[in-house]
Amino acid sequence: MSKIAVIKTGGKQYKVKEGDVIKIEKLPVDDKTKVKFETLMISNVDGGSLEVGEPSLGEKVEGEVISKGKAKKVTVVKYKSKTRYKRTIGHRQEFSQVKIEKIS
Repeated sequence: MSKIAVIKTGGKQYKVKEGDVIKIEKLPVDDKTKVKFETLMISNVDGGSLEVGEPSLGEKVEGEVISKGKAKKVTVVKYKSKTRYKRTIGHRQEFSQVKIEKIS
C-alpha cells in the first residue's frame, strides 16, 4: 500500500510519495544526510484513510539529500526610459536534491 504526503519546506508545499526525487530550497546539511520534513497531510493511494494535520502531523516523512547545485541563470533587467538607466543582474538559485525514502 503506497502513500502520498504533502510536506512543507522552504516556504513551499510539495506532494510526494516514496521513491520520489525532488528539488527543494537549499538545506544547510551535507550530502548523504537524512532529513525529516514537516508533514501537512498523508493519504493512501487506493482511497483509504486520510490524515490531515492542524496545522501539521509532525515529522513523518524522511528523505536523504542526494546532491546540491545551482539552477540555470535568470537574467533580471531594470530599465527606465528617458533617463539613460539600465541595469542587468543575473541570479542562480541554490537547491538541494532529495530522495523521499519513508512515509510513516
